[in-house]
Amino acid sequence: MATVFLQAEQIVTQDEFDLVDRAQRFLLLKDESVQIVVFGSVLMGMSCGLIGSYVVTRKLSLFGDTLSHAVLPGIAVGFIWSGEKNNISLLVGATIAGLLGISCLSILRKFTKVQDDSSLGIVLSAFYAVGICLLTRIQKVGYSDQSGLDSFMFGQASALSSDDLIGIIIVLLLISLFIVINYRELLISGFDPGFSRSIGIPTESLQYGLWALITFCVISSLQMVGVILASALLVIPAATASLLVKRMRSYLILACLLGAVAGLGGAFLSFLGERLPTGPLIVIVSGALFTVILFLHPQKGLLIKWIISRSENVRIARENSLKAAFQIIEGKSFEDTLISSQEMMRKRGMSSATIEGEIENLCKAGLASKALHQVSEIKLPRQTRFTLTPSGWEYACRIVRNHRLWELYLTNEAQYAPDHVHEDAEKIEHMIGEETVRQIERLLKNPRRDPHGKLIPSITDIQPVAISQET
Repeated sequence: MATVFLQAEQIVTQDEFDLVDRAQRFLLLKDESVQIVVFGSVLMGMSCGLIGSYVVTRKLSLFGDTLSHAVLPGIAVGFIWSGEKNNISLLVGATIAGLLGISCLSILRKFTKVQDDSSLGIVLSAFYAVGICLLTRIQKVGYSDQSGLDSFMFGQASALSSDDLIGIIIVLLLISLFIVINYRELLISGFDPGFSRSIGIPTESLQYGLWALITFCVISSLQMVGVILASALLVIPAATASLLVKRMRSYLILACLLGAVAGLGGAFLSFLGERLPTGPLIVIVSGALFTVILFLHPQKGLLIKWIISRSENVRIARENSLKAAFQIIEGKSFEDTLISSQEMMRKRGMSSATIEGEIENLCKAGLASKALHQVSEIKLPRQTRFTLTPSGWEYACRIVRNHRLWELYLTNEAQYAPDHVHEDAEKIEHMIGEETVRQIERLLKNPRRDPHGKLIPSITDIQPVAISQET
């Protein structure tokens, strides 16, 4: 078996294997270093998903970003204090810096009129600037053991130790225990803080508890993803879960699973690739899951919505064409059912190319058929002539009926002026259902004329014309 060694931020093997071999080695988890990174990535994703659910639902995303940057000076101070890259001193320094950041936010909230978002921005920028200055000072002084200190900026999963793994497990257990014990109180206080205070729920204590757990979660994630990307794992899995579920219990479980999948996927891709950092890949996988759900969710996906919207636009354009065709035939007292493209252009107010496209679409849908002989007269442009098929005529009558019934309903029942009902009817005619139409007909006692005196089509009006079309 090839010897495994650590290089940069990635798990690297001395032997060159193809992708299948590497995938097998990863899945079998025979190497201890791979086991630590995999379990660490999965457990970190779970803890970030759990606490991140409250970060997202309580709109604390910037707070998580602030804490992840606020711990940087603590890492630098811990290094200066110990004189070497000792994980315990670094984590102690990061914890103190995180708690100090929380204290600063609390002071600004209680004793000043500074808005919360401004307070977060102040603490984030100030602490991060101090951390950069201290790291720069460490580099210039030339400490002998400063190598790899910058890994806390960007993460170095390959340096994850069993002690780090134990720390991640402890943080996950603390978060889980806190949520289980305070689930009802967290739910109520997050939904309505004023009501929760009125019934005796310690809202402030719960808030500080969440802040402390967010701090611990960020600190336990530093070795994996670093200061800069730690907040991403608090937000992305929970934001992805919010696209899928609404109940808090399901939300927590799904965010936890998504975080675990992102951690496992990032570690897997890092092991397969060449010199690919694990932490950023975990964030990339998490972002990819969010993007897929955002665009492909069956009910709420942006791509699905776009497809549905496009289909709706096509349907509405088709119905408007049928309504225009009905009105043209109505203008001829229903004696001539042949319609020309020029007549449609005047009625619809559209270009010749657009009208030709609409006529073509009607024919493809079986709602119209072109006349066999096209008329081309001297000094007149060539015109396309068509007639509505029986199904097209019935469809047109339904749209016109919807429009004129709604106009009459608004005029009679809602006391609208007759000249103010057209625009509203233009919208509702495409959405109103057949059952609603029948109810309006019964309410209005099967009217024959709209407010403007025009015929409201009924089944008895549709049938004779449809039969004549067939003959």
